[in-house]
Amino acid sequence: MTLGWRAVALVLVGLAPVLQWPSMSTVRWWLLLCLVVIAVDLLLAPSPKKLTVDRSGQEQVRLGEPSRTTLTVTNPTGRAMRGSLRDAWVPSAGTSGERHTLDVPGGERRRYVTDLLPTRRGDRPADRVTLRVWGPLGVAARQESRRVPGSVRALPPFHSRRHLPSRLAQLRQLDGRSAVRTRGQGTEFDSLRDYVEGDDVRSIDWRATARRQHVVVRTWQPERDRRVILVLDTSRTSAARIDDQPRLDAAMDASLLLAALASRAGDRIDLIAGDRRVRGRVTPNTDRRALLHQLVTAMAPIEPVLVEADWTMLAGKVTGLTRRRALVVLLTALEPAAIEEGLIPVLPALTAHHRVVVASVADPELGRMRSNLSDLKAVYDAAAAERTGSLRQRTADALERMGVHVIDADPEELPPRLADHYLALKAQGLL
Repeated sequence: MTLGWRAVALVLVGLAPVLQWPSMSTVRWWLLLCLVVIAVDLLLAPSPKKLTVDRSGQEQVRLGEPSRTTLTVTNPTGRAMRGSLRDAWVPSAGTSGERHTLDVPGGERRRYVTDLLPTRRGDRPADRVTLRVWGPLGVAARQESRRVPGSVRALPPFHSRRHLPSRLAQLRQLDGRSAVRTRGQGTEFDSLRDYVEGDDVRSIDWRATARRQHVVVRTWQPERDRRVILVLDTSRTSAARIDDQPRLDAAMDASLLLAALASRAGDRIDLIAGDRRVRGRVTPNTDRRALLHQLVTAMAPIEPVLVEADWTMLAGKVTGLTRRRALVVLLTALEPAAIEEGLIPVLPALTAHHRVVVASVADPELGRMRSNLSDLKAVYDAAAAERTGSLRQRTADALERMGVHVIDADPEELPPRLADHYLALKAQGLL
């Protein structure tokens, strides 16, 4: 039950008789009259429980783009129901116009639209729908709150999409140069030919040599239809906010650009996102055009978890995907403690079978702190930033010595640099 402004006005009207006949009995009689009017109006008010409410609308939208949800209210009774309706959502759904005037004649239905503009990636659920139906006098109303299931999934925005046309142009140039196969590069078998002086003796095919009675060597060509495995670290280090967004979101943006580029090149893309357990996974299928949709749909509900990453488990998932040599991209923070204790012990097993790249989202605030020497406090901050940078560089150098290529860049630069490294591997016949 709820009271309206008319109930307050009815009580205030009683000031006139109270002032004319000032006594406690006058006050009591007037309050009794007000209570009777409220009770009668409340009894005559239709029950909102008889209304049926259904929801429809967009289920997925890219982060930063508007969406809407529609409530269909059906009145199966013969009485008109008038009042108000509130369609409540979680704050990050970015609702506007969630309050509506309810006016549903008997035996009819009405639609009420609420605009949404999600401010966070992931599933943004609806809360409760509150129905308030007034009595014929407009003094009191019956009210009910119910859950009407609904949610909108805010997909990663893919800001780095603007870099895709230029990288695709470079990829087409590489494809044009590789139309004539370049033998001697890569690791994919091409053909057999007679041995000539200067050939690598490791390329001799001894079985073919025995059959032909003269020395025969194998020739190679750059690999085609290779596998690119993206490993997205969702542990505690991915929760750090960089330029007002989680590090995980910037890593997702970089992985989407690389996946879009590699799929156009004909490579197969795998995604593993996890920490102590796998939080999301995408495996390649025959429809390459649906890859980006699969990736953003799998990434959308993933959130950072405040635990350490189990790199032994993640490395096991990678080695279980394929026995062929693949490009493995580890999107993780270049944090010395986490890298030295968790990742470095499992790297030898990965680098023995795959080409490994560590892509890390750097914090541009460290660079700003290093360049600011305006006062004593800023000098101390600059010294701390310099030490943090030197520790990260030492960790990167340790990874490079293990045969791992490290890309450490801010959120704006990481996606194009990762894509450029992929193109460089293609150009050298290493992928």
